[in-house]
Amino acid sequence: MAEKTLKMIRIKWVRSGIGLTYHQKTIVRSLGLYKMNHTVVRPDTPQIRGIVAAVPHMLQVVPEPVPPAWASIPEYTVYAPVAAPAEAVPAATTEVSGDAVAPADVTEEPVAGVKAKSPKAKSASAGKKKKSSPKESEPA
Repeated sequence: MAEKTLKMIRIKWVRSGIGLTYHQKTIVRSLGLYKMNHTVVRPDTPQIRGIVAAVPHMLQVVPEPVPPAWASIPEYTVYAPVAAPAEAVPAATTEVSGDAVAPADVTEEPVAGVKAKSPKAKSASAGKKKKSSPKESEPA
């Protein structure tokens, strides 16, 4: 047997269920609609059409949306130009009186008179300001 491809319909909830019967609200929920202006896609069968026909004042069958114009433009890929192979460059070395010496690692040394910061946890009172009374702030 050959498989049939089912047509699909889009169903949109367009009217609130306030003031309507419990039966009508459950019909809407059974289609998978959970909030206003929510749209679901269901197979176009007589059973689904019958459910929609039971509450035509709450539901609407909407057409398929038109795809945007930019979606019809074919995509293309831009490739980077092929670069010529680079020549082998010797590692940077420092020459001292004709002898090749590897460059030394640079280390940070403390500057005289500058105290190095150590990672310490801030105490709870560090961010609080001390309140001063008006008597203390007045000049004597």
